[in-house]
Amino acid sequence: MFQATRRRLALWYTAVTAVLLLLFASGFYLYVRSTLVERVDDTLNHVVEVVQRSLVIERSPWDGTTLEAPLRINIEASFRDNAATVEDDHIDLEWFSPTGELLWSTLSSPLDIPLHPSDGETIHLTADHLLRQLTQRVQIGRQVLGYLRVSHPWFEVTKPSRQLIIDLSLGTALMVGAVAAIGWLLSGLAIAPVRDSYQRLKQFTADASHELRNPIAVIQTNVQVALTDPDPDPHLLQSQLRVVERLTRRLGRLVDDLLFLARQDGGMTQRTDPIALDELIEEVLEEQGAIASEKAIALSFQIADEGTSGYKTQGDRDQFTRLFTNLVSNAVQYTPSGGEVQVRLQHAKHHGLNQLQIQVTDTGVGIPEEALPHLFDRFYRVDPARTHAKPSVGYQVAKTTGSGLGLAIAKVIVENHQGQIQVESKPSQGTTFTVTLPNGSYPTSKN
Repeated sequence: MFQATRRRLALWYTAVTAVLLLLFASGFYLYVRSTLVERVDDTLNHVVEVVQRSLVIERSPWDGTTLEAPLRINIEASFRDNAATVEDDHIDLEWFSPTGELLWSTLSSPLDIPLHPSDGETIHLTADHLLRQLTQRVQIGRQVLGYLRVSHPWFEVTKPSRQLIIDLSLGTALMVGAVAAIGWLLSGLAIAPVRDSYQRLKQFTADASHELRNPIAVIQTNVQVALTDPDPDPHLLQSQLRVVERLTRRLGRLVDDLLFLARQDGGMTQRTDPIALDELIEEVLEEQGAIASEKAIALSFQIADEGTSGYKTQGDRDQFTRLFTNLVSNAVQYTPSGGEVQVRLQHAKHHGLNQLQIQVTDTGVGIPEEALPHLFDRFYRVDPARTHAKPSVGYQVAKTTGSGLGLAIAKVIVENHQGQIQVESKPSQGTTFTVTLPNGSYPTSKN
């Protein structure tokens, strides 16, 4: 699918560019050709003006039939000096009498072409022999003295025009080939994010379907068993209802997480309020304290630089609460009884900027090194040995460790607030999550 789309994009790039190049080449060719024709016509007009100025006009002998002798052109005196000049420019001259009789010519053989005045026309003698001609009537008053026809070889237009066609065709072909290659490369670059997004969406859909399918199947099984038992045991029925209730809460949390991620992917705007992180973290630890006490886990909060204040940042309070709840509950969940979870808040310098750094450190089972690069992927969960599942009883399911969206949500929240989140871990020694956030106020000393 993506290859076909890439080919279509490259083809469109090439086709559009080819059309534009053809239009440009055609326009450029027509412009150059018209310029060459105008140049030849200007040359012919200039020759006509020069010849007309050099004509030697004299009166014919008076025959007594008219009041005065008529005018005539002295051909030898008029064209003697012009012949050499026009020969250098490959121009041929022809002089005709008022009746159209050829009187003088620089051509080796007369042209079998009708005589008629024109401001410039192309004459086809043969397929390969073309002339550009200008025919001018020469007269004084009402008396026509004769006709001057000037001819210029057309190869000065056709030869450069043909060469220009070859050059433009070759250049256009090379440009289209280059654009085709570049279009293929650019289409690959353009479609790469789409392909990656599609693969992530495909994986996301598969993982979400898997996460939804298992609890739904267990709920359906428990309900079917309860419905088919003619004499249900109240204790067993109550146990099955607890399983259904627990799974529906799990499904609710999963749907909430999916909805949150979908909204963030869609560029949903968030609130921006001043937040005191030290107070917010204390509230989160207070909420998680009961679970930590139940597992005999020491939960502590340490604030560096006790003599300073100003642990404030800008952002969405609900999202920050969700962020630290996910990190702390994750640490408590994977720390065995008798362990310790410590949260540390301090100021830090990052690229010369004053920022806040929050570290959540546990003494739990740790994370394998090969799993660290994928830890923030959606629905990614480390090897089951890291979980604490209980054996199922009857139709109850083992207590799960979550849907694998908690850390993905944490990363999205941190990035939405222009922060960074990092993880360091060693198996059997513990894990440290480090969150760096912009500081909303500079620390000031307490008096």
